[in-house]
Amino acid sequence: MSTRDDDTVGAYVESGKEFERDTNYISTRITEDGRDGYPAEPDRYRLVVARACPWANRAIIVRRLLGLEDVISMGMCGPTHDKRSWTFDLDPGGVDPVLGIERLQDAYFKRSPGYERGITVPAIVDVPTGEVVTNDFAQMTLDLSTEWTKFHREGAPDLYPDRLRGEIDEVAEQVFHEINNGVYRCGFAGSQEAYDRANDRLFTALDWLSDRLTDQRYLVGDTITEADVRLFTTLARFDAVYHGHFKCNRQKLSEMPVLWAYARDLFQTPGFGDTTDFVQIKQHYYIVHTDLNPTQIVPAGPDLAGWLTAHGRDQLGGRPFGDGTPPAPTADAEAVPTEHSASGLTRTRV
Repeated sequence: MSTRDDDTVGAYVESGKEFERDTNYISTRITEDGRDGYPAEPDRYRLVVARACPWANRAIIVRRLLGLEDVISMGMCGPTHDKRSWTFDLDPGGVDPVLGIERLQDAYFKRSPGYERGITVPAIVDVPTGEVVTNDFAQMTLDLSTEWTKFHREGAPDLYPDRLRGEIDEVAEQVFHEINNGVYRCGFAGSQEAYDRANDRLFTALDWLSDRLTDQRYLVGDTITEADVRLFTTLARFDAVYHGHFKCNRQKLSEMPVLWAYARDLFQTPGFGDTTDFVQIKQHYYIVHTDLNPTQIVPAGPDLAGWLTAHGRDQLGGRPFGDGTPPAPTADAEAVPTEHSASGLTRTRV
């Protein structure tokens, strides 16, 4: 059994080769009609995440934007893991208080004894049986938008509007291959040639996004959609991790004016910056990736106060939540610690 890294997993340097992501996930879906045996029901499922993981951060954002906090509970793994599994070391006694397990792998093994693929987050667990239902992070957030609609909060945004789904899917596919996965292709390149190709691909795609976002506030349409959520979690980690740790260093995000303003706009939108934990993000990448950082030293910078500066993107128009409203403030139990969060950035280097 291999623990595929951070999210990813399987992230390690293989000499002479390009990084290839294992994308074979548990594809069972939770749907309104329960056709896979798992109907959308309140208080039945637990979303297991780690704030450090960009793929899990997507699910955290979507759950919050849609107001599903009181419908789907959330378990939080710590920022690091060993070769076996993500662990619940943030909880008292290192045990998830709902699932009663120390390691996420226990829920995978409950579903499939001896499960041999990656123990990844995000994962949704069926609480009554203790079994993982799915770890298919891409389909997971789409289903939260489309299969759980009867449980959405009043004023929830439509993150996957029917009339724009074709364009959202097209943009999201490009973002996944060239940017979300592109930074890993750089970081885990096994040769100079593989790195050079990966770096060129990544920044070509970032230039394409800069052009696309020059005159429009959001990636698709005039409101926040699934496409923006998927891009944001990579941009949020760019200067803190990917620029140095993954050698994505043609430019920092803060040196790309359009993308930096776009990222700040989202960061300052409820549901985005308030779910971003820079301390845990850095701890994860710099401690877990020992082949890239054998000393496990976590850097002090960068100074992140710039995330709170004016972005000016509202001049492009657009309505962040469409006809809806912002989500309520995060519950205390799920809030990012002040010293890790936006509210502490003007005073604290993380």
